[in-house]
Amino acid sequence: MDGKELLSRLIEIPGVSGYEDQISDMVRDTFRPYCQEVHQDAFYNVYGKKAGTKQGLGPKVMLAAHLDEIGLMVKDIDEKGFISFTNIGGVDQRILLSQEVYIHGKEKLFGVIGAKPPHLQGKEEAKKAVPVKEMVIDAGLDPKRLKELVSIGDLITFKSPLIDLNEPYVCGKSIDDRAGVVMMYETMKELDKLVFAGEVYFVATAQEEVGTRGAIISTYSVEPDIGIAIDVTHGDTPDASKEETHNMDTGPVIAVGPNMHPKLTDRLMNVAKDNGIDYLIEVEPGLTGTDARSIQVSRQGVPTVLIEFPLRYMHTTVEVLNMDTIKKAARLTALFIASMGEGWEECLTY
Repeated sequence: MDGKELLSRLIEIPGVSGYEDQISDMVRDTFRPYCQEVHQDAFYNVYGKKAGTKQGLGPKVMLAAHLDEIGLMVKDIDEKGFISFTNIGGVDQRILLSQEVYIHGKEKLFGVIGAKPPHLQGKEEAKKAVPVKEMVIDAGLDPKRLKELVSIGDLITFKSPLIDLNEPYVCGKSIDDRAGVVMMYETMKELDKLVFAGEVYFVATAQEEVGTRGAIISTYSVEPDIGIAIDVTHGDTPDASKEETHNMDTGPVIAVGPNMHPKLTDRLMNVAKDNGIDYLIEVEPGLTGTDARSIQVSRQGVPTVLIEFPLRYMHTTVEVLNMDTIKKAARLTALFIASMGEGWEECLTY
């Protein structure tokens, strides 16, 4: 299975933060052919262990990419059968109107998000974005039947499958950060071509979108020597500043700043240069908002690097990604891991 096919399958599986059981099961099964050991924990983090041929001479490395997604939750059902809802994670309310959704009740139901049409709005109403509290989901069901199938607290996900744009671009929901899970999958395959020391743990983390909780739990569990966080960053668009976005066609983005270990980050960049892998740099002067922030400060502290993919329209149903970036990042990560054998501790000290 290639990376694009895997990404297409992953984004179809519901996995809203805190409710990642289905996507966790799929990721577990995806990791198994390429890892010696695979397991899940009670929070739906998935761990895949891949041991090098020179164990004991290299570090224990933990890669982390989150498998959860933003979504919605049923808040109420009125007497006419309209569903009101709230968000889980950073949903952009501007994109909600007219979205197609799935309500995950006793049955999986299709619905649409609606609001008062412009013909019935006053002049002042028409100038404003429709707030979430004024939107409803219409499943087209009799209210009595709807209440038999749907309960307050049921999850709601967006209907947005992976679509091919012009090669190598793809578009869909939840590419943040199912693309990171795909990158770990591709890194596993790249490592099969290399000789490396130590142990590598591939962790698909839960609940990143609501506070990087899975990264905290998994770092305590793995106790790594080195952490590699994998996530997305902002791709270039006409309405965003060049300082805050990145070219979609160059390659992966390497973050620099206090959340990342400086000497380890330098080594990552040198591996890229030595192997002709183009990359970009993102300046992160504070917390990155990724799993890197939690890996770094867990237990006694873990030296961490952050690899990102430029992504357009983040936290919408039309996130756009260049699939070639995944391949470049996987190769870079595998070579970075393989570069650390006996004496690897030197790359952490000055």
